[in-house]
Amino acid sequence: MRVPLPLHVEIVQKRSSRANKDFIKQIVHSYLANFATILPGATLSKELEDVPAVAEHVKYISFCDAEQEAEVAANECEFIFHVCRLDTAGAEVDSVADAAGDEITAATVWALPHEELHGLWDSLVYDSQLKQDALRFAETAFEFGERGVDPNVVGVNRVLLFHGPTGTGKTSLCRALAHKLAVRLDGRFPRARLLEIDAHSLFSKWFSESGKLVARLFERVGELAQDPRLLVVVLVDEVESLAAARSAALRGLEPSDAVRAVNAVLTALDRLRRLPNALVLATSNVTGAIDVAFVDRADMKRLVGPPTARAAYVILRGCCTELQARGMVHPCGETLLEARALALAGPLAREAEGMRLSLRLWAVAEAAAEAGLSGRALRRLPFLARALHTAPRPPPDLARFVEALLAALRAHVADCDDLRDAANVHTNV
Repeated sequence: MRVPLPLHVEIVQKRSSRANKDFIKQIVHSYLANFATILPGATLSKELEDVPAVAEHVKYISFCDAEQEAEVAANECEFIFHVCRLDTAGAEVDSVADAAGDEITAATVWALPHEELHGLWDSLVYDSQLKQDALRFAETAFEFGERGVDPNVVGVNRVLLFHGPTGTGKTSLCRALAHKLAVRLDGRFPRARLLEIDAHSLFSKWFSESGKLVARLFERVGELAQDPRLLVVVLVDEVESLAAARSAALRGLEPSDAVRAVNAVLTALDRLRRLPNALVLATSNVTGAIDVAFVDRADMKRLVGPPTARAAYVILRGCCTELQARGMVHPCGETLLEARALALAGPLAREAEGMRLSLRLWAVAEAAAEAGLSGRALRRLPFLARALHTAPRPPPDLARFVEALLAALRAHVADCDDLRDAANVHTNV
């Protein structure tokens, strides 16, 4: 007997709907009973308009995280439903008072799941199992907390560190992970908050004040986490600003106040590990500058590097699809194949006329990977291609736009080289 394939189905309920979650799950389950196959990673939106009973209550249905990319038979799936409403309110600012009584911005607070973060998880492309591992890490860490596993026996700090060069999507990954957890763990945590700590603001001009401000902020985090039904995710972006290596301070290279700030962070982490509903996410561009004690407290430390050729192709293909959907690029009779299909095609198949454009885009992706473009720079290429390397009217067809992408890439690399040369001249002078 074949074991059913677990398939998470994330349902975004319309804000106008007053139905309870069980009712939403029932109507979606009935709707999916009409499906012969399901494509993991697909999102249904416009299709729902044909089913009034579903369209009245549901905005999106997404199929997530199956262990395979190909279509699967619907009757072989074990559906795991998650229903959520997206918050639309703006982020709040949390402040702490310094020694002079002035309010200092300490953190930005988001209510999750949030409309601005919806879809961010799917837009992040990595060749490795980075996203899947991060999600499994967090889900398992919270399961340990729920079951009361003693952290003194099995070491779990619920601290995750992403490091790597700028522009690789570390901060976006943290935000997307927090949003995903708010959806996935809705049964355990009906409410969720993401606190993005402003590390730079916490270094006060007052002597010894930074450590106190850090301690005060994490006390607020602890107060929030006293509600066991509230998921609290803390994001410390560029953690080296807050947890700089104390060895540098001891050598006189950093102010002594930095030592107090680091000590306050470490003390806070040791307290938060006792709270089963708190998770700390950290990013760093300069891993060597982080205090070794902080690094040791991170349960998982993962490098987030520039996109590989395959990841670059997936990103650029997605950008081309988006621009075609918005009327900024016209079809040309040939579609861009998925990376998986392109990789599986043999040498003879690659000579087929229908693959010419896909192979051309793959060449652009390979050039981008060889140049070491970050994910941020890569996603900017389609804009530069449309703005600077195509005529404003009429919109280019897809074939011309792929050539424009290559021209934009070459111009970007040349601009970076010029900038680097100018910086070297300035340094030598």
